[in-house]
Amino acid sequence: MNRHISSLFLILTALFSIAAQAQESKPFKTVVYIPVQITLKMKDRAWLESSWQTIHSQLQVDKVYLETYRSRVLADEALVADIKKFFQAQGVEVSGAICYSDADHGQFTSFTYTKPEDRDYVKHVAEMTAKLFDEIILDDFFFANTKRPSDIAAKGDQSWTDFRLKTMDEVSRDLVVGAAKAVNPKVKMIIKYPNWYEHFQGNGYDLAEQPKIFDAIYTGTETRDPVSTDQNLQQYESYEIMRYFDEIAPGRNGGGWVDTFAIKYIDRYSEQLWLTIFGKAREMTLFNYGALLWEAKEGDRPWSSTSTTINWNRILVRSKNKPLFASVAGDALDQVKQFAGRLGQPTGIASYRPVHAVGEDFLHNFLGMIGIPIELYPAFPTNADVVLLTEGAASDPNLISEIKGQLDAGKTVIMTSGLWHALEGKGAESLAEIRYTDHKVAVSSFIGAFGPGAGADLGKSAEPILIPHLRFLTNDAWPVVRGIADNNGFPMMLMNQYGKGTLYVMTIPENFTDLYLMPEPTLNAIRSFAMGKFPVRIEAPSKVSLFTYDNSTFIVESFRDEAVDVTALVANASSLTDMVSNEKLAGTARKPRNPAESATMAFQMKIPPHSYRVFEIAK
Repeated sequence: MNRHISSLFLILTALFSIAAQAQESKPFKTVVYIPVQITLKMKDRAWLESSWQTIHSQLQVDKVYLETYRSRVLADEALVADIKKFFQAQGVEVSGAICYSDADHGQFTSFTYTKPEDRDYVKHVAEMTAKLFDEIILDDFFFANTKRPSDIAAKGDQSWTDFRLKTMDEVSRDLVVGAAKAVNPKVKMIIKYPNWYEHFQGNGYDLAEQPKIFDAIYTGTETRDPVSTDQNLQQYESYEIMRYFDEIAPGRNGGGWVDTFAIKYIDRYSEQLWLTIFGKAREMTLFNYGALLWEAKEGDRPWSSTSTTINWNRILVRSKNKPLFASVAGDALDQVKQFAGRLGQPTGIASYRPVHAVGEDFLHNFLGMIGIPIELYPAFPTNADVVLLTEGAASDPNLISEIKGQLDAGKTVIMTSGLWHALEGKGAESLAEIRYTDHKVAVSSFIGAFGPGAGADLGKSAEPILIPHLRFLTNDAWPVVRGIADNNGFPMMLMNQYGKGTLYVMTIPENFTDLYLMPEPTLNAIRSFAMGKFPVRIEAPSKVSLFTYDNSTFIVESFRDEAVDVTALVANASSLTDMVSNEKLAGTARKPRNPAESATMAFQMKIPPHSYRVFEIAK
């Protein structure tokens, strides 16, 4: 009998080991967030069981975040504990969640952290939740935006930004993390940040200090519709913000977070999920449980008859003709699970944004949308061979010396026109005698050249593009890409040799989305100078993005409404293999067209509307 028990024990141990290894080998966990209103609804056990069966039939869920508080609604401890047991019995991990919003008045309102009664309540919620969970995430309402009399008195002569940063650091440390750990010393506290990172400091989100206070951070990767929503966030941000936050808290960025809101076509929901995973999210959180039960509609898709990465008919089959957002999420995530674990560490053109910077808001995402892959850092990336700097970098008082250090080392620095303007009178003139003027010019055709001569025709834009006029000294700086207006040329990309390195100043249109109006040959020329030595680059129109990794894999994704022809220029490649279809692509040799480029192999491919292709490079 003992021998049988021993054998059974060994078998069970092996099975648990296999299950643990399978969980660890998953490229990401699929997580569902349950807001407190749904927590309360789950008191109806019949609804809980039926709704779970519906979601589970469409979507493999590894974990849920179960919310205890939101907008002055606090769930009963016994109810939360009972729901936790239910999901654990389904084999699902369960963590706690808190949304520190005040009562909903139609606009987002925070607690008044200068009011003693609000401070006591915030602490009570943290303590109660920590009794129930060993891991707690804060939804992204943990900021300060009130200007009550008590706030005004406490602020004194400080700026609102400085006051709110200090306030939220103290609240984080004492009323939330400290209070929770006093109740449950082993609790892991996670702060989830929203998608509007350019403005965090003004509302008290502190990317410098809070990642040190909390055990982990989390990333809001929801970008929704890029035109009709409040912030006009570009699609690329669902990837880029993951990368930025990974650099802010290396190894402690828990995952990405996408909701179902403000989309005009169903592809936009799936795109956000894909991009989050392309950014190497450890968890993909779906907000929220209730929304996953909503009916999903195809939306406005003129490309619906085209074979694309989103296959609506496949989703209809999956859902038995009753498509829910859970069906769409399941389809999108099942696709990327095929290859996500085979992607290496993301790479890109190194860029620098100090955590409290302002200037040229969200420009990195517009650059990502014209095919320049970005790896964004909170500290100056001195190890990078190419550094791309936007206006926000000007908040670093040592920036000019850091730029000179790169150039003296024989490296390349790309500055935007906005950054040049911000640095005038602060040391920019020691690099080159370029002047940012108040004049604006509407250019509509483009010319490129490396040296003297007539230059090459780089096409015409569909509409005039308004740009700032940069003046320069002939033969001191060279306009390697020019915009033409009324037979006169204006620099779009200025090149200047400094020390052993090369400095470029890139002219940014007054309206960032006018980057998308630039003709393909112009974008190709800009990419050739900005990333000519990079291992992979693309030739394509705007709204086609490139994602690269350090293990000879890359992804090309199109956000266009029509199919597009793309050329991938890859250094030291013999062939490409599509990691989904296994199709092999042969290339042709391409010689450098200017000294900034390297020799490459050119691979032709077609990308359907709102679709991606993922490749492995054979050397």
